Formats: sequence, C-alpha cells, structure tokens
Amino acid sequence: MSTVSFTQMKHGTKQDYELLEKLEASYLNGTASRLLRELKSQGEESLSGYKITRLEHALQSATRAWRDKADIDWVVAALLHDIGDGLAPQNHDRFAAEILRPYVREEVTWVVEHHGAFQMIYYAHHLDGWNPNERDKYKDSPYYQTAVDFCENWDQNCFDPDYDSKPLAFFAPMVEEVFPRKAYDPAFTG
Repeated sequence: MSTVSFTQMKHGTKQDYELLEKLEASYLNGTASRLLRELKSQGEESLSGYKITRLEHALQSATRAWRDKADIDWVVAALLHDIGDGLAPQNHDRFAAEILRPYVREEVTWVVEHHGAFQMIYYAHHLDGWNPNERDKYKDSPYYQTAVDFCENWDQNCFDPDYDSKPLAFFAPMVEEVFPRKAYDPAFTG
C-alpha cells in the first residue's frame, strides 16, 4: 500500500494529498460498519445498574421508532442517539449528533444533540443540584416538541428487559443506507 512522503502535514505534496483523497473514499464507505461494530460492543461493555445493556437500549429505541413508522433518519438516529455513552459519557448526546449531522436533517440532529437535557425531566428531581426543567431553556426552538416526543416515545421507555426489540442486523441496512450519503447534501440535510 502506498503511503505519504511526509511526517508533518505541512511538508505534504500535491501527490500525497491526492493519494489521501483517493484512499479516504473507501474509508468513508466503512463508516456504517464501524458504527455497527461500536453498537455491538455496547452489548459487551455497558454501564452497570440498568436491567439491559446500552445496545439493547439502542435497539428498543430504534424498534419503537420503526414501529411508529418513523422515517429512516429517525430510526437510525434513535439507534445511534446514545452511541457516545462509552466514549463521551459527559456529552454523549453531542457526540452522537456530530456523527449524524452530515447525513440527516437539522431537526433530527438537534433532537439528538439536546436529548440529554430533555431526559432530565424524568429523573433530575431525584438528584441534589440537578434541574429537571433543563429543557425549558429550549422552549423557543422549533424542535422543542419533537425533542419532548422523542424522549417520551423512543428513549425514556426503552429500558425494558422484556421488550421485543428487532436485532441489530435488522437495522444494519438502514445504517448502511444513511452513512454512504454525500456529507451535507441538501437533499438529506436541508
């Protein structure tokens, strides 16, 4: 395999960057596979204390969205909304939103990015110093109600060990359909 000539980016040549641009296309095509692999790992290493793994939570969320006849962007967003739990536990919502942002419309990204604040309505009153009404600062957003609905219907209720979720393989083709999209294509993000 060819490699670049530089050890510092500022010393790269036109040929180096043309090579990297060519190789990037195949790497980008692997995004869906890497995301699915990360989701699968959340079934093996997960936050303790819940009755289910983070993978099962994602599957329940996506299954509920799919059963509600949500479009593919919402189903994939529901599947990935907590993918940052393992790598960015303090800002998992923003982490997930940044993964989705180049491929789905603004409303979907906004809801995923802010769902952590919207979820606080369900539990923050039990914790000293936490604000259960954190979501109120977003009252003027056109996506406020969508975020309320997302959390109510496809997130807070997805911790049931007896729920009949679709398997990850069921959602894989949807992930594989969304992530090959051209990044920031207005046909999908506009």
